[in-house]
Amino acid sequence: MENKCNLCKYKSIAETKLTEEELGELSCNCLTVSFKKGDSIIRQGTYSTNVAYLKSGLAKIHIEGPYHVQVVRIVKPSNYLGLPTTFGDKVNQYSVTAVENSEVCFIDITYFRKMLTLNHDFSNQIIVELCKGEIESYQKCVNRTQKQVRGKVADVLLDFSDNIYHSDKFVFQINQEDLGNLVDASRESISRVLNDFGREGLIKISGKEVEILNKSMLQMISKHGW
Repeated sequence: MENKCNLCKYKSIAETKLTEEELGELSCNCLTVSFKKGDSIIRQGTYSTNVAYLKSGLAKIHIEGPYHVQVVRIVKPSNYLGLPTTFGDKVNQYSVTAVENSEVCFIDITYFRKMLTLNHDFSNQIIVELCKGEIESYQKCVNRTQKQVRGKVADVLLDFSDNIYHSDKFVFQINQEDLGNLVDASRESISRVLNDFGREGLIKISGKEVEILNKSMLQMISKHGW
């Protein structure tokens, strides 16, 4: 039988720690599903039976709060989507929605936990990823509470440019409402800041396409938070 996981070019760093035999077993315990933009990948409040891994595309993690739905993170490919649930609750504590057409690998949670027990290199890498995610959450919490809207929008634009699309020209897949939700600002504030950035020659917006024209100034705004 073909070892599809061994041949997969989207393997996580943790999965590279698995042996050939373990990768073969993983192939029998996972399934790749394609999602269109706007499709629900994980629904808050449902029972978790799989670990989701984003192979391609882009997704947003959001939580339904007492007053509205809060976008908490934009996830790029080669990232797990359900690790906190794997170690914590059996019920999904958040939802995940495809921001653009995406491919997600669903791994049987029982097998995943088995590998955590049997392969120490694999489990160590998962712990590293959890720690990185926690540190990132702390930093974003500080930024969201202490930076002004200009600084927070600059953060998002730089993140999309440097960490997601690796280009100063990209299609901005999230709408202004989601962007405002992500940085705790109103849609009107987001629109005003983007227009200001355009007038100041920092970015150029054409439809959903964004081009960063003055990255050093955006980095300065991000650093100082205003």
